[in-house]
Amino acid sequence: MKNAAIERFYDARFGLFIHWGLYSLLAGEWQGQRMDDIGEWIMSYHKIPIKTYEKLAERFNPTAFDADAIVKMARDAGMNYLVITSKHHEGFALFHSKADPYNVVDATPFGRDIIGELAAACRKADMKFGLYYSQALDWHERNAGGWDDPAYLPARRPWGNIWDHPDNTGKDFEEYFTRKVLPQVRELLTQYGDIFLLWFDTPRTITTEQSKRLYDLVKSLQPDCLVSGRIGNDLGDYGSLGDNQMPCGPVEGAWETLPERTSGAVVPARRS
Repeated sequence: MKNAAIERFYDARFGLFIHWGLYSLLAGEWQGQRMDDIGEWIMSYHKIPIKTYEKLAERFNPTAFDADAIVKMARDAGMNYLVITSKHHEGFALFHSKADPYNVVDATPFGRDIIGELAAACRKADMKFGLYYSQALDWHERNAGGWDDPAYLPARRPWGNIWDHPDNTGKDFEEYFTRKVLPQVRELLTQYGDIFLLWFDTPRTITTEQSKRLYDLVKSLQPDCLVSGRIGNDLGDYGSLGDNQMPCGPVEGAWETLPERTSGAVVPARRS
């Protein structure tokens, strides 16, 4: 029996992945130092304190943002779906979240719901709309994941916020997961119409039981919404290769890759 949602994924084949957040304001540079790494990791790379990094929200005012123009550009390029970072590891949401005030409507002078505007533009253009959401890493949160990987703690770019919160005693990922992740994913799936896929990422610290709760939440609200393999613990609907990776042979099942590491990476879907 064919899975209709996966068939739509195969048919879409080519999409636009938009990476956008407060980190975009820094463009890979902090206090005169250029980073030799991917720009969305700048808070971790330079160990920028939460209170300092939060001030970027006061400068976030992209008045030239035009959701319709972005969707038209993607359509003109032959793309059939769009995915955007609704919340990356920095913890800042590009949508109006009642679950957490650290978001584009409540914390910036821009005051507009970017996810809402893009969702509406995609509906008008018959473009499938997908969302990235970082479910385990969140440098704005003491209890978010990544702090429990000792092999990575000395690294220049740690998974978790160990500069604001170096003491792991009492850290509780479940507290963060139930207070912020589950409510925000519910908001994304109930406020913006049909969601083509949810692109989860970096499943540090998340248990099999938590990944399953998250997966079940998605399916209970939107059964046809696809879940990326990066939800963790082998529970996704399709596989996602590493950034810039292309396979050297056949890959079983549905999968995708990001062949460019840019702020607007294309994401072709393939079948083996």
